[in-house]
Amino acid sequence: MPRLAKLLRVPVPAGRGPGQPWRPGTPPPAPAPAGTPGADIRVGYARCSHLTQELRSQLDALAAHGIPRDKIFAEKVSTRVRVRPKFEAALEACRQIKAYAPHCRVILTVYEMKRLGRDSAELTALADHLTAHGIVLEMLAGPLPGVYDPTGTGRVLFAFFAAMAETEREAIREATLEGLNAAARKGRHGGRPPVITGDMLHTVLRRRASGEPVESIRPDLIIPAGKRKGRNPSLASIYRALAEHDRRQRYPEAVEQARADLAALQAAT
Repeated sequence: MPRLAKLLRVPVPAGRGPGQPWRPGTPPPAPAPAGTPGADIRVGYARCSHLTQELRSQLDALAAHGIPRDKIFAEKVSTRVRVRPKFEAALEACRQIKAYAPHCRVILTVYEMKRLGRDSAELTALADHLTAHGIVLEMLAGPLPGVYDPTGTGRVLFAFFAAMAETEREAIREATLEGLNAAARKGRHGGRPPVITGDMLHTVLRRRASGEPVESIRPDLIIPAGKRKGRNPSLASIYRALAEHDRRQRYPEAVEQARADLAALQAAT
């Protein structure tokens, strides 16, 4: 109850605070009257899939949108994991706020749609849950930015983008599986084109982040092995490696699934 009162910014009974028991006979705060002027109350949620990924950019975006840090729930957990404690806590906070302040518009805010679920079925089920509890969804980036009220044609549009995300995830899994399989047949493991090594890719990412164009970085990259050893990689090879890196960052679960599929295939053969 104290956390709920803090979220709603309403006074709590005297003597009630952390570590203090609720005394019998002390009534809980009553819901606000129906005629009370409404307001928007936002609850933020941030998620990334791996311990090596960072949450700071999402947290900063949510904070810049005016959401206090005590209303932001964050966790590092894969969407393949069905139980996400902080996500459930964010939904519970939204439900409690809506119950005690039905006159307010309660908004669950995330940075982008893929932070919510891994497939269209899961996202559609979430839309049903939000509709049942009168909660609005807001996305700050991605294919569907803005405030989403999961009713009417908005729900159809949301389901369409969810299906697109699922299709892209499957395409990345298949492409990664093909690359890993081809590399394994040649005695290599990892799937990345051998022209661009991990160190070279790290150099490109670091220098490009500081504002350097790829064209000026290319002369400093030297192929360490193979037929083109000692030469500079082509721009096409660099851009392919960057595109692959971006896909891995968007859907790391798809890459994990491809590796698992390859291991199962190798075990079966």
